[in-house]
Amino acid sequence: MDPITDARDLVAERFPEATWALLTGSVLGPARTPGSDLDVVVLRDAEPGFRESLRFRGWPVELFVHTPDRLAHFLASELAARKPSLHRMIATGLPLIGDPVAAQRKCAKVLADGPAPLSEDERNRLRYGLTDLLDDLRHAVDPGERAVLAAALWTETAQARLLLGGGWVSRGKWLLRELRQHDPAFAERWLTVRENGVDLALEVLDSAGGPLFEGYRA
Repeated sequence: MDPITDARDLVAERFPEATWALLTGSVLGPARTPGSDLDVVVLRDAEPGFRESLRFRGWPVELFVHTPDRLAHFLASELAARKPSLHRMIATGLPLIGDPVAAQRKCAKVLADGPAPLSEDERNRLRYGLTDLLDDLRHAVDPGERAVLAAALWTETAQARLLLGGGWVSRGKWLLRELRQHDPAFAERWLTVRENGVDLALEVLDSAGGPLFEGYRA
């Protein structure tokens, strides 16, 4: 199966009027697995923009169809959330039709520059969130609740480490990928404490100024 030819044929069939389209995701690199899909980003003038999942020639396909206004809105919302999924898809994609080079250069620059520094309110929100999770876990007696809280604390610790260190955030497998790129040593420590991440959470919390409860106001 040739992902590039199949993706190009899909775009020609579905979006002959597209300004540009590109294939992106793990199917293009060493992270490809038997379950990798064709992630295809399409820019066109015609409304509406949409996301669609389908199958084409045996491939699972995810279509991300944008108009210029929709694309600008999504990229801006990602910057605000410090979660550059679409930026990365565009920056690392392989052109199928048209010329997405300008968009790719812009997205690549955003990724290289990194997110904006956290405001004091944002730092305090992170401190409060970790403090609250640690307190809940410390006092929980129900085994099920303790398991849920430990999992939430583990994830929040990684996200806080990235945000406090000026990194991008994500979820799922991309949370680990972001963490490995930002701080490989911390990422490996994080993986080893999946069910007992209290000490690592406290370490991250201390780096931000320590626990925060009394006096917190949002």
